[in-house]
Amino acid sequence: MLTIENLHAEVEGKEILKGIDLDVKAGEVHAIMGPNGSGKSTLSSVISGNEDYEITKGNLVFKGTDLAELDAEERAHQGVFLSFQYPIEIPGVTVTNFIKTAINANRKAKGLADMPASELLKKIREKAQLLEIDSKFLSRSLNEGFSGGEKKRNEIFQMAMLEPALAILDETDSGLDIDALKIVANGVNKLKSKDNAVIIITHYQRLLDYIVPDFVHVLFDGKIVKSGTKDLAHELEAKGYDWIKELA
Repeated sequence: MLTIENLHAEVEGKEILKGIDLDVKAGEVHAIMGPNGSGKSTLSSVISGNEDYEITKGNLVFKGTDLAELDAEERAHQGVFLSFQYPIEIPGVTVTNFIKTAINANRKAKGLADMPASELLKKIREKAQLLEIDSKFLSRSLNEGFSGGEKKRNEIFQMAMLEPALAILDETDSGLDIDALKIVANGVNKLKSKDNAVIIITHYQRLLDYIVPDFVHVLFDGKIVKSGTKDLAHELEAKGYDWIKELA
């Protein structure tokens, strides 16, 4: 589904990614772990098409399409979804209206008519129930006055509604208490299928207790220096990241 080969990328002339190789197949969950400044969020930004980051070398291919040739909106229409580490607030735009606009923009890009209102409302109810979201929440302005947990739950709700082929969760566990973490993780687990894939970017192992990855990769100084199973996440939790420097 997603093939990354020798990917190098920079921001404001500074090289951050220094040769990333990663192969993500449909049905898989990959966790990217690493210390601050290792390039985790840069990788998510490069995949999703943040124009502040420039690919200087390597290949980034999604379902046979060269993502480097597409802007962020086109990548979203291809099925790439990014759950932001710090979701933005949009006063005056309700959660429901935002979702309606996003879904119909995707449909328009595929040559389809807008989703009928009755079908959209039915889907909203189903996905809100899946994530234990109160109906009053959906009428609030997007992320305005939301707690950290509410923002992250809303990101997963957007993922549920848009049904992307590839979901990138950038530190979705940040700011979540244990109950919110379980609800978000439960939603992600229910949305997983043989036809989609998930990349989880996190500092900590605790999220991986609830969303069990097929592969764990350790990013350090812009490179993946070690890959393994979920046991690698437990090793990192126990030993920290200092020992990873020896592998770089």
